[in-house]
Amino acid sequence: MIHLGRLYGVCYPWPVPRIALVLGAGGIVGHAFHAGVLGGLADATGWDPRDADVVVGTSAGSVVGALVRAGFSAADLYADTRGAPMSPDGARLTNARATGQGPIPKRSDVARNRRPSVPGRNVLTGAARGRVRPGVLAAALMPEGVVSTEYVVAGLRPLFPDGWPRDPFWVNAVHLGDGRRVTFGRSGQPAVDVPTAVAASCAIPSFFEPVAIDGERYVDGGVHSPTNADVLAGDDPYDVVLISSPMSIAGRSVRLSPDEPMRRLARLALTREVRKLRVEGTLVVAFQATVGVAAEMGLNAMDPSRRAPVALHAYESAIRRLDRVDAREARELLMKTRRA
Repeated sequence: MIHLGRLYGVCYPWPVPRIALVLGAGGIVGHAFHAGVLGGLADATGWDPRDADVVVGTSAGSVVGALVRAGFSAADLYADTRGAPMSPDGARLTNARATGQGPIPKRSDVARNRRPSVPGRNVLTGAARGRVRPGVLAAALMPEGVVSTEYVVAGLRPLFPDGWPRDPFWVNAVHLGDGRRVTFGRSGQPAVDVPTAVAASCAIPSFFEPVAIDGERYVDGGVHSPTNADVLAGDDPYDVVLISSPMSIAGRSVRLSPDEPMRRLARLALTREVRKLRVEGTLVVAFQATVGVAAEMGLNAMDPSRRAPVALHAYESAIRRLDRVDAREARELLMKTRRA
């Protein structure tokens, strides 16, 4: 699987591993988790996430993935989350992003005028036959949200004036009519611009409005899976797949917390996806929330006050994860891509 290549104009005299980066759902605190993980990865190995052969994003992960494909470095993403100074390039991209950002919706906008949802016939039929995941059925039955996703993605519009990025970027959403997962950016999927794809991936049911594309409605890809890492299975195999999973929990210690069942279910889904990748001979390193990081994240995924501490703890946790024996081979491959 390892191939000779050129990354961002840097020539390597040795075989370069194929690396995929998967960024899962998790709201504002999930965004901070990703920033910490990517910062730790870069500092521990020298690997630059912008060099990933493919970036796969779901919900909050699609936002971070878009920023990576727009040119944000791991160091700048980490600095921005903590309110620290950014590089000149990072500051330039941040200023460009700010020109498109809109107002944050008021709390009163979330609850008012919710409309009952009418699930698609194919969703109900699929659920009856066991072909539709429970999360998808729940999303189809929830009242439609009324908050526009525009405020989430408006800042991305100035970053992608020329359409889809040159390097592969896959964004996961769910088609509300039949419950199927759609991965924008892949061949055979609906052609949309990056902000629209990210908006669909972030459309949390009952909070955000479904995103309409060519007359079809789409919602958050997290209702299918918090990570959707299995979209890489069956593709040209990768040497290493790195998964940042804010919604699952690492370790076996049971926490006395209301979010524990959800985190365990997310971990179960991730385990199944990782198994599919490892069968193909791929090295997989998953970065999940530890007990300490989960405590910092709290129960409100949209709480901006937790961004800095979550990023810091995720950074430290990522470095410890890379020190483990089961990550050693992947770490060595990542270090082969270190830029001169």
